[in-house]
Amino acid sequence: MESQIDTMDFFALRAALEWQIELGVDEAICDAPINRYDMPANAPKPVPKGDPAPGPVETKVDPVAEAMAMAHAAHDLGALHTAMAAFEHCELKRGARNLVFSDGNPAARVMIVGEGPGRDEDIQAKPFVGAAGQMLDKMFGAIGLARDAPDAEKALYITNVVVWRPPQNRDPSPDEMAMMAPFLDRHIELAAPEVIVALGNISCQALLGRKGITRMRGQWGERKGIPVIPMLHPAYLLRMPAAKRETWADLLSLKDRLRKT
Repeated sequence: MESQIDTMDFFALRAALEWQIELGVDEAICDAPINRYDMPANAPKPVPKGDPAPGPVETKVDPVAEAMAMAHAAHDLGALHTAMAAFEHCELKRGARNLVFSDGNPAARVMIVGEGPGRDEDIQAKPFVGAAGQMLDKMFGAIGLARDAPDAEKALYITNVVVWRPPQNRDPSPDEMAMMAPFLDRHIELAAPEVIVALGNISCQALLGRKGITRMRGQWGERKGIPVIPMLHPAYLLRMPAAKRETWADLLSLKDRLRKT
């Protein structure tokens, strides 16, 4: 009995082949065609020529757990900087120019935690160097504190919740904040400040677990036994100069806290 293929002429066969190519069947994976109607039901499937052997199963990495291990292993600020530079799971790193670690005196009594680097900070690899940085210097200079002060009593130490610039200066995502949190906690442990200033919503969320900076500002909280005072971000003050009065009250509260400590 002749098969249908045997009775097809050249043009019909060509049309059938072109139809298969249109469907994406454009490559033979075995040396010879296989008539599967002649194969027993329980026969093993033929292995295509050159089919690669199964590779090793990829183990899924928990970025937060890895961040915790790397942060815990850092015994000084230099080692922490190295660990953060080696951390490959935060996508912010892909689009940033530089890791923005810190500025100021690590021995300072006051540690400022901002939200994240902007364009100028990304270029210079230092936190708060743009217009908001100039405003920050004026704010704390008004109560006798400065990032370049050699005396720890009058010095500031500055870092951010995330150390790589988010695209278009967007807020870091919850996942990005979660994987950076172990590094921030270790940074605080190694710097051992007496007081922390949380600048802006993202910093309050990272340090105090909640947002709403206009309601929270000036109300003291705590992070791992260290007093934390939320303050309006300098960038907000540039947009809303009338809020400087509230920030001045918060700065005086900080000054009084340092005097009593």
